[in-house]
Amino acid sequence: MNILLISMYELGRQPFGLASPAAWLRARKHTVTCLDLTRESLDEDAVLSADLISFYVPMHTATRLAAGLVPKVREMNPRAHLCFYGLYAPVNEDYLRSLGVGTILGGEFEEGLASLASRLQSGAASVNGSMKQPEPVISLARQKFLVPDRAGMLEPAKYARVVMPGGEHRVAGSTEATRGCKHLCRHCPIVPVYNGVFRVVEREVVLEDIRRQVVTGARHITFGDPDFFNGPSHAISIVEALHGEFPELSYDVTIKIEHLRKHDDRLRALCDTGCLFVTSAVESVDDAVLEKFDKGHTRADFLAVVARFRELGMTLLPTFVPFTPWTTFEGYTDLLDVLAEQGLSENVAPIQLAIRLLIPAGSRLLELPEVSAMAGTFDSAALVFPWKHEDERVDALAREISQLVQRGEGLKLSRTEIFAHIRRAAHAAAGNRVPNGMGIPATKSAPAPYLDEPWYCCAEPMDVQFVSIGKAKDPVPKADQYV
Repeated sequence: MNILLISMYELGRQPFGLASPAAWLRARKHTVTCLDLTRESLDEDAVLSADLISFYVPMHTATRLAAGLVPKVREMNPRAHLCFYGLYAPVNEDYLRSLGVGTILGGEFEEGLASLASRLQSGAASVNGSMKQPEPVISLARQKFLVPDRAGMLEPAKYARVVMPGGEHRVAGSTEATRGCKHLCRHCPIVPVYNGVFRVVEREVVLEDIRRQVVTGARHITFGDPDFFNGPSHAISIVEALHGEFPELSYDVTIKIEHLRKHDDRLRALCDTGCLFVTSAVESVDDAVLEKFDKGHTRADFLAVVARFRELGMTLLPTFVPFTPWTTFEGYTDLLDVLAEQGLSENVAPIQLAIRLLIPAGSRLLELPEVSAMAGTFDSAALVFPWKHEDERVDALAREISQLVQRGEGLKLSRTEIFAHIRRAAHAAAGNRVPNGMGIPATKSAPAPYLDEPWYCCAEPMDVQFVSIGKAKDPVPKADQYV
């Protein structure tokens, strides 16, 4: 049976969400083609010959792009069964089925894809949407993972690279050691699917996946886990084994501030095994907003982690959702002042200072009366509940910051230079006196390593488009609109 797996966008990484199910399907003797449309053209022959076309949608951006491609794919091959799988598939089930998608799989999707392929091969489900799928729309079953099969996929050198402080670019591979999350942050898109559950990928599977990527040129590994310390013992056992086998290999992980505080005794192990940086979704330095998000940390916790990382010589890359219904001019300028005082202007990707809150289907934010009251009718095409700030000047500032980021990156300004422009603009919008030198960090910010494709968490460019499907273009966000 011919199966086409398509990824539309996954933060510039070689998609684990293609390689993992490819292993399951090939083990069952299916012919599998993997396409990443951020890096390669839509293969018409692969579409025409496919019996099953499955779109991997781990993100809001990916889902919108995939939904936009469905009419073209259906026109090219009306007989193929269409499937959407990944985090954003089940929460948008009704909309996707209205497009003619026959199967929706969320959570642990490999087993479901294998079951679907078997049904199609037997002729039990040949028409999109003609029968209720027997596979669970959301599966949290404990799977025994297979080593991802990356055969036929573009090599790691075609994907995001690590930019080192000295300017060196390091080829980066990626993998996953866990899925899901045991926390219930209100704004997080993982929660409606996993609801506080996480699943472990077996250590030897993770290590073998990394070995194979090292052979193809990877010199750094990004762990795509939502939180690497959901299972801290599992995580540390992997990186210790990895460092023992590849002592020159660096890696990066994502960990909650709450876990960085709770598992402080594990940080030295990260430092000693080649952890180049830790990304953490700080989101805000306003305790009231953090409580709304149910983040599990405070402003003081964030500052304590910054101090601890400085003590250990580690690099923290915080991410934010600075524009929310509760954002004030005072709060936004306070965030910028804190980053300046802590010398973090080089640690924060400029786009992080322009992010506007996303409210997707199933969001726990809708539990808050003030959010449910101000959110508009769900926009199926945009896959969000639209909202406007009660002070239109705050939304105007968000657009201005987005434009400053785009302009600064177009001019190839440094992060610190873009930060200075943002900080001056924010204080001016707030009506504050803007002295000479405003924007220059109070504490000098040393260059920090980072991946050269921006990282988003629960907040993504709202309006994305391919410049041309079939010409292997990256998704291009409009600079003045973010959610």
